[in-house]
Amino acid sequence: MERRIAKFLKQNRKTAGLTQEEFALKTGVSLGFLRKIEQQKPNETLDLLNQALSMFGASLGVVSAGELDGHER
Repeated sequence: MERRIAKFLKQNRKTAGLTQEEFALKTGVSLGFLRKIEQQKPNETLDLLNQALSMFGASLGVVSAGELDGHER
């Protein structure tokens, strides 16, 4: 999943003609965070989010895809 997110962000950032620095400023995310995502380095925040979601038998990919019955997207 992280590979798809990294590829999506990088391709769309480049299509928009933005450097990593410009993208970070426009979105309010840190440059370091963006670089970690685009370089597919392990991300503790996403890992912890998935750990929390696992209590409900879910993961970030499942929740963001809206694949949980009875739950909103």
